[in-house]
Amino acid sequence: MSDFKSIPGGICAPKGFSAAGVHCGIRHNHSKLDLALIKADVRCAGAGCYTTNKVYGAPITVDREHLKDGYAQAIVVNSGNANTCAPNGVQLAKDTCDIVAKELGIRADDVLPSSTGVIGQAMSIEPFAKGIPEAAAKLAADEAGSHDAATAVMTTDTHPKEIALEFAVGGKAVRIGAIAKGSGMIHPNMATMLLFMTTDAKVAPAALQKALSTVVPATFNQISVDGDTSTNDTVLLLASGLSGAEIAEGTPDYDTFVAALTEVAEHLSRELAGDGEGATKLLECTVGYAPGDFDISTTSVRLKSKAGEVFVCENAAYHPYSEDEAAVVLKEDEIDILVDLGSGDATAKAWGCDLTYDYVKINGDYRT
Repeated sequence: MSDFKSIPGGICAPKGFSAAGVHCGIRHNHSKLDLALIKADVRCAGAGCYTTNKVYGAPITVDREHLKDGYAQAIVVNSGNANTCAPNGVQLAKDTCDIVAKELGIRADDVLPSSTGVIGQAMSIEPFAKGIPEAAAKLAADEAGSHDAATAVMTTDTHPKEIALEFAVGGKAVRIGAIAKGSGMIHPNMATMLLFMTTDAKVAPAALQKALSTVVPATFNQISVDGDTSTNDTVLLLASGLSGAEIAEGTPDYDTFVAALTEVAEHLSRELAGDGEGATKLLECTVGYAPGDFDISTTSVRLKSKAGEVFVCENAAYHPYSEDEAAVVLKEDEIDILVDLGSGDATAKAWGCDLTYDYVKINGDYRT
């Protein structure tokens, strides 16, 4: 993807976006940043994809309602409490939007809330009433603003996750930026992840939603850490249009835009899987895909890393290999599992990680 240039700035890299992260007291037992605010200078085309879990967080109800018209201007995120199965959760999410709207001088229905953390605990509006004005005053359209926001949305993540790319459309520079969190309760059909993307491309809401819905199945829906689907999984994408580069559905520029979104999504999918709770290795599984029925007897499997490659299965049966050589290959931090079904020439990828004792310990100790 040499046409896509990696740049600094994270979610603030595209024109018209600023962000901040503050400690507002939701995570009252320590001073970790726990509230993020992302603001656009203009009303943006907006798109969203959410968990497939039948039990989902109150913020998702509000997000769906606020994105019905296809536009939004701000995102507010808290960590420490998921606002799921909590009393008065939807009203609290709406009240949070009201506070953001008042501070930023925008419409409350242009605010998209998200939450992550412990499920089933009551929430209070007081931390939001304190933290949102502080975050609004701290908004910055730079790398530091993005980094603070990315840090504030973390729960058991070991590091913030950010990316920004730049590419050309019609001779104009277009940027996509993103931040993400996710570490446990991660399973295909999205993960315990919150992921926020911005772009300064000019894209109509319907085309933006189609682009996001095209990208999600082959990226964020292909991550697994522990076979557990979360209640709050959310991906939101805002397009400010301030680059002046117009992206119309069905054009080569649209295809380029979707490819850039995919590049961002694949990068963050790898980061999310590799940062699984207690994980020491990132696993990438590539499968030669064949539609419908296929002959299992032609399947082969290879394990590959920077240290080399071992052939472990041929024609659906054990292939003799050296365990010593395999140990060297598997000692690396990133391991590719290459599955060839022996029919068809298309491929699909999925990402995961190893499960360690630390996964059990982290979940046993987890109270944000």
